[in-house]
Amino acid sequence: MADEQWNRTDLSTGGAPETKISGGKRGGGDPATRGRTTIADGVVEKIAGLAARDVMGVHAMGSGLARTLGAVRERVPGGSRSAPVARGVKAEVGEVQTALDLEIVVEYGVSIAEVARDVRENVISAVERMTSLEVVEVNIAVSDVKLPDEEDEGEGPESRLQ
Repeated sequence: MADEQWNRTDLSTGGAPETKISGGKRGGGDPATRGRTTIADGVVEKIAGLAARDVMGVHAMGSGLARTLGAVRERVPGGSRSAPVARGVKAEVGEVQTALDLEIVVEYGVSIAEVARDVRENVISAVERMTSLEVVEVNIAVSDVKLPDEEDEGEGPESRLQ
């Protein structure tokens, strides 16, 4: 009876009869289980993009065209500043799982298989730690190799004239 509370009302004033409230808690259950948390695809894409860029041997994310368009978009007043973080990453997020597609450019001379393995490990670790979503797959497409004597897109003579 220590866990039970009684709600007593005065019957002479027209109140309702006594009612018993079970338990002493409101809402019932663990507060952490009340409600839903949804995570947008873009959130997972940003986390994965940052985690992939942290891997040695990854020069850039996205195809050459995507990087060029992104550089132009950044220079336009009012253009998106967060786009480069998620460039080259596509996420499909469900209620408890996510799948990722990444497009990367690797440095010349690195083992592509090792870089891909390291990217998968880093991305899975970061996404699962930060979102509690299960990462079911990380597909990696290597779209280019950065040669030592190549200039990056957006670093040519025309971009230096600003």
